[in-house]
Amino acid sequence: MTHRLALSTLGLPGMPMPDVARLASAAGYQGVELRAHPEEPVHPGIGKPERAAVRAEFEALGIEILTVAGYAKVTTPLTPQELPELVALAHDLGASYVRVFPGGDGTPEADARAVQQLTRAAQLAEDSNVRILLETHDSHRTGAAAATLLDRVDRKGIGALWDVMHTWLGGETPAESYAHLAPHLGYTQVKDIASAEDTTPLPLGTGALPLGDCLAQLPPDAWLCWEYEKRWYPDAAPLPGLLAAGRAYLTALSEI
Repeated sequence: MTHRLALSTLGLPGMPMPDVARLASAAGYQGVELRAHPEEPVHPGIGKPERAAVRAEFEALGIEILTVAGYAKVTTPLTPQELPELVALAHDLGASYVRVFPGGDGTPEADARAVQQLTRAAQLAEDSNVRILLETHDSHRTGAAAATLLDRVDRKGIGALWDVMHTWLGGETPAESYAHLAPHLGYTQVKDIASAEDTTPLPLGTGALPLGDCLAQLPPDAWLCWEYEKRWYPDAAPLPGLLAAGRAYLTALSEI
């Protein structure tokens, strides 16, 4: 069995959802991670009819909406509705996950706030059949750092999103990252870059990230999502023309 593949709309800035669904289907991807930001078609401010239409577009082509990729930073004070609104959006779209960031300064006070806010949101997530995933990013970019928060929360509705670039930049080996994240892992974001100094997105397999070693840690039915950061690097090559080769590369690694 090979890993299941998704693509992130961070690589397709502003693309209408019907076009995303058709592109994912044509390129052989099984799922999508939808960037939930006001500059995109899908975000917590859209209404029930729009949500139903988006869900129907993807269901019609057999594409799973894997994640609502939100921008809540859980080590900072959140509004009372910030996480509930993201969970509700994921539930309405039929998504399994909500992505959140740490976003802190690494202080004990910020960590305690993250644990409190995630714990508070856990029951709602569980009741909604959604998991909130903390991405390895910014103040908690390694598996070890993210696990220090997740171990304290210890709820089914809260988990981890492994961004393999950030754990690598943080100095962890894939085996180390996975060992820390495995008890909490929802799925894994893959990408490629030239070096720690140049994080411009590259086609998969052409850069420095140890993607084969990362995939070797994962169970055979794990989800992989290609997060190609075109939104932040507008001069990077367009993602649509890279998708087929990226799928073939990940599939080959999965079968090793």
